[in-house]
Amino acid sequence: MDILNYTFNDKKLLELALTQSGVDSVRNNERLEFIGDRVLGLSVAELIYEMYPNETEGELARRHAMLVSTDTLGDVARKIGLEKHVRHGHMTAGRIKHMLANSMEAVLGAIYIDGGFDTAKEIIIEIWRDLAANDAVAPKDPKTTLQELVQQKDSGNLPQYEFLGQSGASHNPVFNVRVSAMGKTATGSGHSKKSASVAAANELLKTLAISDSAN
Repeated sequence: MDILNYTFNDKKLLELALTQSGVDSVRNNERLEFIGDRVLGLSVAELIYEMYPNETEGELARRHAMLVSTDTLGDVARKIGLEKHVRHGHMTAGRIKHMLANSMEAVLGAIYIDGGFDTAKEIIIEIWRDLAANDAVAPKDPKTTLQELVQQKDSGNLPQYEFLGQSGASHNPVFNVRVSAMGKTATGSGHSKKSASVAAANELLKTLAISDSAN
């Protein structure tokens, strides 16, 4: 099977990239996910550095965070039909998005191993250039947006974040964070406490938006 208009020289790399640890605890895509995350991060950083020459470091960082987020990776994975090919064990609805994002990174890592950095970067840029062009203005970090919203509507109070612990393998942990504000709570997960906090803030923003529309 060809993915992203790339034909693997080593077909076993693609098979490995599409195998979740729930299927095989030894031969799975976690190591490829690790390297794919780095290849994606550097490629996207170079892309937006060139596309937005007048943006500050903070603006580039917020744009980068959105473009390599679980949501974006999951959307790309669905767009190319990756979910039809990933081998995974029992998966709850809440974990499917993370599974697809991880598999997307693993496939990019496999392309890097199989064809080199320039090949992987070319494929990434072909897809992510349009995604990067969608927002003329750098997006705000969800935590910043949530803080500004809560301060405005809740007498200057601030969202409260609580670390709930971590799960997963020691070399590839998943952190869980809960955020509370304005009588509502939401949780988020990520491969760092920071990304988990951002995910939680994003979920609470959605909850608050629904609450506002109902009033």
